[in-house]
Order: sequence, then C-alpha cells, then structure tokens
Amino acid sequence: MSSVRSTLAWAAGLLAGLTALAAAAGAGAAFVTEIEDLPLMPGLTQPPDSGVVFDKAAGRIVETYAVGDLQAGEVRRFYDRTLPQLGWQTTDTSGVFSREGEILRVEVIDQGGSVTVLYLLVPD
Repeated sequence: MSSVRSTLAWAAGLLAGLTALAAAAGAGAAFVTEIEDLPLMPGLTQPPDSGVVFDKAAGRIVETYAVGDLQAGEVRRFYDRTLPQLGWQTTDTSGVFSREGEILRVEVIDQGGSVTVLYLLVPD
C-alpha cells in the first residue's frame, strides 16, 4: 500500500510540474537556455554565451546567469514558489533545490535596483 501511495504522490507531483510548465509556456514564459525546464523569471534576460555545460558520466554540470532590473527578494520568492511545482525539493540551504539526482543552486546577487541570478546545476 505504501508503494501505491508513493507512486500516486510521484504522479501528482509530475502532473503539477507539467501543468506549471504548460501554464508558463502558454503565458509566453522563457526558460533558461542551458536548463530546458528551468523557467526564466519574467524581467530576467540571459546575455549571449552566458552559460557553460559539461556532460559527464556522473551527470551534467551547468553554470549560467541572467540579469534584470528586479528586486532580489521577488526573484527568490519566484523560484521558491515555482521550482517545487516542477519537482524540485527545497533543502536546508536557501536557494538550493534537489531533484532526480541533481542539485540546483539559484543565487541572487543584489546590485542595488538590479540583480544577477547565478544558476548552478550539478550531480547530487
């Protein structure tokens, strides 16, 4: 019975994530270029050639960034609210999420009226 519940919980999480992706795509939302299912918060843009991707046997390593005229707190709230809908679990560390053997760090650097958002994806 426990495995049925965990399978149903997994399916519900997957459905919520797919629904969030579909809603974002329908709203014309953009995604981080190097991480195809990571939404790019409205108001952020990625400079050309801003990312580096390494595919290794142990998993992928991605480092990229985006910039925008936003407040750091609103960016953090966006990712804290959005990523769990896409299957990312919060960790004990703020801005760090885990999913399916990967760790995603979203670091927001406040630059007084604008932000730089660093994304780092590594194998767990």
